[in-house]
Amino acid sequence: MSTPFWGPDFDALQSFDPEISDVILGELERLRGGLQLIASENLTSPAVLAALGSTLSNKYAEGYPGRRYYGGCAEVDKAENIGIERAKELFGAEHANLQPHSGASANLAVYGAFLQPGDNVLAMSLPHGGHLTHGAKVNFSGKWFNPIPYSVREDNELIDYDQVRDLAKQHQPKMIIAGATAYPRLIDFAAFREIADEVGAILMVDAAHFIGLVAGKAIPSPVPYADVVSFTTHKVLRGPRGGMIVCREEHAKAIDKAVFPFSQGGPQMHSVAAKAVALKEAASADYQAYAQQVVANAGALAKGLEAEGMRPVSGGTDTHLALIDLRPVGVTGAEAEARSDAAKITLNKNAIPYDPQKPMIASGIRIGSPCLTTQGMTESEMADVAKLISRAVRAELGTTDGDAELAKVAEQVTELVTRFPAYPR
Repeated sequence: MSTPFWGPDFDALQSFDPEISDVILGELERLRGGLQLIASENLTSPAVLAALGSTLSNKYAEGYPGRRYYGGCAEVDKAENIGIERAKELFGAEHANLQPHSGASANLAVYGAFLQPGDNVLAMSLPHGGHLTHGAKVNFSGKWFNPIPYSVREDNELIDYDQVRDLAKQHQPKMIIAGATAYPRLIDFAAFREIADEVGAILMVDAAHFIGLVAGKAIPSPVPYADVVSFTTHKVLRGPRGGMIVCREEHAKAIDKAVFPFSQGGPQMHSVAAKAVALKEAASADYQAYAQQVVANAGALAKGLEAEGMRPVSGGTDTHLALIDLRPVGVTGAEAEARSDAAKITLNKNAIPYDPQKPMIASGIRIGSPCLTTQGMTESEMADVAKLISRAVRAELGTTDGDAELAKVAEQVTELVTRFPAYPR
């Protein structure tokens, strides 16, 4: 019996298209050669990658299991049903939809399920840590709906729940969104539920950044409090790039219709299967230990940078990410990102609350621990990473002394990642 073809033949790709195969290998070497500190990134497992590269990519499957608009969906129906059940069990949810192509697609579907154009939506201010889909003027959320932004307090940089309540009572939003992309602290979901009930609003939690920590039981879950929870699958959750929605049973039909046919056509069944694989991984004891270590590493990294003279926004972190104010060291976020990149340290510039700089310059950086934790690093390595970041951030790119220092940092980065490789050979 011949061996079945389960996935990509990379040797064949190299022979047929060396240009693209070189790009793929180049990205693999980039991951292996540097420190990956982007909070919204992670390293998927070979099992997830195998599902992504499978023949399930070939199947068109508009609709839902048992209710497709195409024939030949028996196998992909199995994959989606497995994923749905795994998501419901992992998160304690009554309903799950694995079809959104991205976190933004998932959020669009939630808007479509509950709102009409022009409705008020209360969500975190973008400059204070909110997401593009929480009301940015250039996004559908700001063009089609009326965003009411809430902020963090200036004195402690934590969500101002009194302000949230006051704004909700004043504007009577149809939906309230809890969740952010650059907020390092835990969110009080019970407080949001109480406010939403006071004004009769739908409570949506955008858990894109922290859902993996919820899956690993490292932080409290929003599922018992929210009407609907949207999230991505490729951050701490360590799955393929994509989105997902879980919700209460009473909203199941509205959510499913808002994904298909309202905002999407055919789902990407290879991605749905890969999400199912990631959900199985996330249900393991090993993953729970990983999630706990992600939080411990982020805390250690924030403390290490504080010892280097950089200020963690809100005083630290409870999650996988930290937001660092660089004004004490006289460096902008844009400068820090460029200098770190030259030293093989990948992170991103980020606005801080009440930032005097423009977003493309920014006064801060955002750092995350998921990738380094996947590679096996712990708190002791985070102390070393903090020192490397500090040296890189302070080295002036384009000067003799600065470039020499960045080259030295890059050498030490290489030594560190050689001991903790991404995708071991």
